[in-house]
Amino acid sequence: QVQLVESGGGLGQPGGSLRLSCAASGSIININVMGWYRQAPGKQRELVADITRGGRTNYADPVKGRFSISRDNAKNTVYLQMNSLKPEDTAVYYCNTNAWTYRGNDNYWGQGTQVTVSS
Repeated sequence: QVQLVESGGGLGQPGGSLRLSCAASGSIININVMGWYRQAPGKQRELVADITRGGRTNYADPVKGRFSISRDNAKNTVYLQMNSLKPEDTAVYYCNTNAWTYRGNDNYWGQGTQVTVSS
């Protein structure tokens, strides 16, 4: 009942910037926390950042001071502004949200978008 569509991934240069977007659609009553996770080859999926509906943010240590998460509640969209990119940021990035529908409360995942940081 809820679909998450990601965009903005691609190739970035070390020290450069990329901006990811994730738009939620479907039979949504309300969206609570929205966040971004990433998974590098051979590694576990890890939290990058998340944000509550009220705007409270949380960041993983490797991205603190470089990445910024934000959301537009009217558009059911969450963003991840990635600055000062490093090769270590290379991963598949997944959008996640906790949302209410007529079926109840559940978590939903986007399809993933590749981010590659290289010269």
